[in-house]
Amino acid sequence: MFFQIESGSGVPIFEQICRQVKYAIAQGSFKPGDLLPSVRELAGTLAVNANTIARSYRELQREGIVISVRGTGMEITKEAKTICVKERKRLAQENLTSVLAEAQASELSESEVRTWMDREIRRLWK
Repeated sequence: MFFQIESGSGVPIFEQICRQVKYAIAQGSFKPGDLLPSVRELAGTLAVNANTIARSYRELQREGIVISVRGTGMEITKEAKTICVKERKRLAQENLTSVLAEAQASELSESEVRTWMDREIRRLWK
């Protein structure tokens, strides 16, 4: 898995890491039993403070996505895919709601928005 940090995004780095792990699990790049990179390894790769990586891993552990296996590292749980797919759907719905609210506030007609959405759906679901 290739992690990418966007320092100017306004999203805290620890949260970017959490999201990327969740997306990777949801799409099947990480499977139950797989190990995340070690805190030191990922901190070195991303040039990020190890405490930031550790914070991400603690959050993922709190959410039941990973478990700490003594002497081995952070392992993806059996429940992780279900949790991550649900979270990804929630974020997609939240983003769509935000875009539609912006369209309405911009006084776009419902017809215009439906036309654009239909076009994007056809383009993306080819």
